[in-house]
Amino acid sequence: MPAGWDTLSFGAPLAGGTAARQRLQEQGFCLLAADELAALSGYATAHCAAAAPLWNDLPPDDYLRDGGHYRFRRHGSFVLDLPPSADPDLRQMPHRAHWQPTRYNALHGGMLRWFAPLTDDLTGRPFWAPLLAGLGRLFAEVRPVARWYVEAHQFRIDTREGVGRPTPEGAHRDGVDFVAVVLMARHGIRGGETRVFELAGQRGVRFTLAQPCSVLLMDDTRVIHETTPVQPEGDAAAGWRDTLVLTYRAGGFLDPESAA
Repeated sequence: MPAGWDTLSFGAPLAGGTAARQRLQEQGFCLLAADELAALSGYATAHCAAAAPLWNDLPPDDYLRDGGHYRFRRHGSFVLDLPPSADPDLRQMPHRAHWQPTRYNALHGGMLRWFAPLTDDLTGRPFWAPLLAGLGRLFAEVRPVARWYVEAHQFRIDTREGVGRPTPEGAHRDGVDFVAVVLMARHGIRGGETRVFELAGQRGVRFTLAQPCSVLLMDDTRVIHETTPVQPEGDAAAGWRDTLVLTYRAGGFLDPESAA
């Protein structure tokens, strides 16, 4: 684990080496280095890093209500079954819109947002299915379920217009059970500090994801989160912050009918 991460806690710092499940149970969030995430999921760390160039081919997010042009993304949906005596079964669903109620996303909630689909090149990579299944198994140890509804988002936030906002909606929940934010790359930027706060308290932590293929895991029912804006670093004309965001929800995908 990168230096300093094992001291992050809302209460007393947890001992080094504390299991990811215990961290999620005790504090509602957990940070894992790239090799820890790979070991948890059962893939080679290099397989995740090799996918980073795929973030160079993301279409623009045309739904930004702040008028910006700094976000690029793709989206896909999956169902992950976790049979008690068999291997996990991951199935990609037909392409569908992303939707959130306004109580979770005041800026962009209430809209059916049709983003470009994930590419077969990404979902066919050797790290992809193990990553989604490995995280699903971990989350089911914290909150036992037999099936997760998973949404996957490729994000690039760039600074060609000077400032890029990873979370233009501010500190928020996603309206799911668990969230994983995998950092794929940071290039030519400053800022992008991640902040996690107790949902029902005053305490919070702050840190910057910097290692490619490291991850922030959050229990979305217990914490809220945001990431500060990014700006070009030094004389760089532009920079970017690439992430893979995975959300896990029991009971179905978020849609207008589920919120009725």
